[in-house]
Amino acid sequence: MSAQPRTELLQIPTPDGHADALAAFPDGGGRHPGVLMYPDGFGLRPALRELACELAGHGYFVLVPNLFYRHGPAPVVALPPYIGAEQRAEVFARVMPLVTAHTRDRALLDADAYLRFLAARPEVVAGPVAVTGYCIGGLQAVRTAAAHPKQVAALAAFHAPVAVDGPGLFAGLTAEVHFGHAASDLTPETLAGLNRSLDAAGITHTSEIYPGTVHGFTMSDTDAFDPAARRLHWDRLLPLLARALPTA
Repeated sequence: MSAQPRTELLQIPTPDGHADALAAFPDGGGRHPGVLMYPDGFGLRPALRELACELAGHGYFVLVPNLFYRHGPAPVVALPPYIGAEQRAEVFARVMPLVTAHTRDRALLDADAYLRFLAARPEVVAGPVAVTGYCIGGLQAVRTAAAHPKQVAALAAFHAPVAVDGPGLFAGLTAEVHFGHAASDLTPETLAGLNRSLDAAGITHTSEIYPGTVHGFTMSDTDAFDPAARRLHWDRLLPLLARALPTA
């Protein structure tokens, strides 16, 4: 990894206003491959900053938008420092209306804006970018990659409902794909069906269940966190980005 990355809080123009966002990128100048990172349903918060900074430390410009900016700046919902079993039901009750309101149409409008913004940043290398996401953010990553096949060269999603829009969504993908699933989210039989859909779409992909995991295994501020699975997530994501993205 390089030195501690810089971070900036940004405002991204969208058709519905301005989305607040976090950018993390290597300090010291230069241009870097771009990565659009979508947060999970708990939103933009220190745990996402941690992920973005770790990825930026490997030489990437990472943009993490507030998915729920239409309802206010992040954090839209006040969260406890740690989300355990006792807090989960209350937090979900406040977060789920925001997730439900973030429709596919809204997600695609925002994706256009995020990709335009990322491409215009002087710190970002010209050419295709990657999209990655966690939980509901993983679904937004799939939607973004399918809607922008010429702009997105790599797609990764973790503990995400990637198939909720149906297998037809995969037909629009040209990016190389990695899906890292939680063992609690789908059965081996469901995984096999998903992978058959990816094969039928002609997508270069890996799609696997991370052993022993539950939904949210990458998030260090929840009781779902699994350090070994998070390391595996980096072991899958970093080579994918290195293969797919342009260098300075």
